[in-house]
Amino acid sequence: MNRIVPILVGATAILAFATLMLVVVPGAQIRDQAPAPGLADYTPQQLAGRQQYINQGCVYCHSQQPRAAGQTLADLAKGWGRAPTAADFAFDRPHQLGTMRTGPDLLNVGARLPSRDWHLSHLYQPRAIFGWSIMPSYPYLFERKKAAAPGDVVVKLPPEFQPEGEVVVARQEALDLAAYLVGLNRTTTEVPADARIRDEGYALSKGEKR
Repeated sequence: MNRIVPILVGATAILAFATLMLVVVPGAQIRDQAPAPGLADYTPQQLAGRQQYINQGCVYCHSQQPRAAGQTLADLAKGWGRAPTAADFAFDRPHQLGTMRTGPDLLNVGARLPSRDWHLSHLYQPRAIFGWSIMPSYPYLFERKKAAAPGDVVVKLPPEFQPEGEVVVARQEALDLAAYLVGLNRTTTEVPADARIRDEGYALSKGEKR
């Protein structure tokens, strides 16, 4: 019984020390970190899309932290861009680093896949682009109509995924999420137009379906 108090005090001290060294001190070191050169703040639409990214749980399957060149399985060779620095996340509150890679890293997906139409098609039905994809579809971010109205953004789909007699129209939530994804770009060099996109199986080469 007499040992309970020392054990509790010791455990509390260890937890406090870990919090200080792993949370408080690093936070203080980067609190005033200036944005990376050329990095612009998110637009209102991109911020709305970032909230959709959080709402839909994208962070559970995608990271936003390419590995450095010296690390095992460096991501630069995959076309995912250089390893990020704290300055790359100056406008992220909170950051979406993630810890899982069921899907590819997305920090520079806007450089690899800059097409809004591609992202809309992929969000509506990933199997329309990659037949083997395990990514969930998000049909509730879209609307099916008999005919598109002025201003509607119609999603482009292969014939086998096109609803018969209807068109698929992106809701504002889908447009915002696509804008956020297209805006994710921390690369310092331009990605060649014919570069192969190496997304650990999410590969699209020039001439393949986009």
